[in-house]
Amino acid sequence: MQATRNTVTGMITTTVTMTTEISSLLQLIWLASPALPIGGFSYSEGLESAIEHGWVHDESSAADWLADQLHLSQSRGDMQVVAQALIAWPALDAVRLQSLNDWVMATRESFEMRLQTEQMGRSLLDWLRNQGNTPETALTLCAQLPPSYPLVMALALSQARAATSQALQAYAFGWAENMTQAAIKSVPLGQSAGQRILARLAQEIPAAVDHALGLCDEDRQAFCPMLAIASARHETQYSRLFRS
Repeated sequence: MQATRNTVTGMITTTVTMTTEISSLLQLIWLASPALPIGGFSYSEGLESAIEHGWVHDESSAADWLADQLHLSQSRGDMQVVAQALIAWPALDAVRLQSLNDWVMATRESFEMRLQTEQMGRSLLDWLRNQGNTPETALTLCAQLPPSYPLVMALALSQARAATSQALQAYAFGWAENMTQAAIKSVPLGQSAGQRILARLAQEIPAAVDHALGLCDEDRQAFCPMLAIASARHETQYSRLFRS
């Protein structure tokens, strides 16, 4: 608590110093931003292929596709990994981190999915180095994994010292915003439609986070065959806006 005198009224007021909380919130917002220079905007994660084959064709089908991906892929898999890595990074638990990273690499079901997690992981690790706020021991350990995106993002999120649920919400919202932008460009959709899709995903993220937090390692899954098929087909799709 801090007492201060208002220079206009002369009244003494008491305020709570919130520097730590504000800093933590800003770090989460920063890490969730599509402006983060890690290339997330350049991938559609099978969405462009789903559009090519008519599975996604308008606002409603795009929203359903992304909501299903949030709950059936992100929540049951990568988000649970991020939650566990958030525990392991402060302790520099190399064995645990390697195990989580191996699971991520083993569950990329197409070449482009593996390329995405490797490229975004490397780019985020470079960004962390340039920021100069992450301990060198953690950066070195991360580079030796070699890094996948969920593991490096967990390292970045751990620096914010936020609650695990808040860190996962930031992670999920960053994914949702990138995927919504992919839908806007490739369906195509207008900005208002995109905002409605993002609003739906934002409403569903808390439940997805709760589900991820309730999973143990034995419950973690990577079983989304249609998503894997769409991604594999995208690798040879003739006309593409997004990276493969």
